[in-house]
Amino acid sequence: MLTAAYALISVHTLLMLMDEVGFHYRREIPRWERIGHPLDTLTVLVPIALALHSPVTTYYWIAAVFSCIFVAKDEWVHARLCKGTEHFIHALLFLLHPLLFFCIAVLVRQAPNFLLFYLLAAGVFGLYQIIFWNFYAKQAPDQQPDV
Repeated sequence: MLTAAYALISVHTLLMLMDEVGFHYRREIPRWERIGHPLDTLTVLVPIALALHSPVTTYYWIAAVFSCIFVAKDEWVHARLCKGTEHFIHALLFLLHPLLFFCIAVLVRQAPNFLLFYLLAAGVFGLYQIIFWNFYAKQAPDQQPDV
């Protein structure tokens, strides 16, 4: 079970990097995404921190479900801006996202040091998203997303 958890987290991380480097760098990122993507990362950090702080409880699962719903918020923006391959990566990420939280629940008991490392790495990724996309990257003209 531990190996499967590590493998799933690795695949999820690889897909996130493919999305970030392979697709986001190729297009301008509108304000909605520049703000929303770091918030997506935050919704992953909260359940991990909860799991590391105390045993996995109802609060953990509520935060995990919230994250799974929250990360889908950008899809109407992505429908207009992304090509099919980026949509495919997003679909895979949406499939893996709930499984990620089951893996975290397993790892918090069996490999808490790995989970602490993962929390720190995800936190660094979130800071990168805030700093790079809001201060250094080419930005799309401010526009309201189609709702």
